[in-house]
Amino acid sequence: MEFFFPEDNLTRAVPEETRINLLSAQPYPDGRRLRVNMEITPFQKRPYIEVTLNDSNGGEVASTSIVEPMSWKLEFTMHIRGELNNPYTLNARLYYPDGTSQEPLIYSFDVEPPPADLQADSD
Repeated sequence: MEFFFPEDNLTRAVPEETRINLLSAQPYPDGRRLRVNMEITPFQKRPYIEVTLNDSNGGEVASTSIVEPMSWKLEFTMHIRGELNNPYTLNARLYYPDGTSQEPLIYSFDVEPPPADLQADSD
């Protein structure tokens, strides 16, 4: 199935060469959500991606699975559960069910508590 535009002139990688090239995260001002940006190698076969968010104690506070994304540029929101416990670590692993897998890419960051006016609005 062709899902990239034919005129895009992208070199599409085979599964063994498909990688996560960029992983970043920006907390929303409310301190409860996280915008995640990810770019992967343009691919011939759609991969699977597992993303987990851990707090400073190593506890998992959010996770998501992306099955066969249509695009190689991804942006999504994760919700942070529990009390803020900096620093946070975002782990993303790209793999194929038939066995090809990449080592997880890791991104660490801190989440600022929301300003008092946003905390009052949420109560």
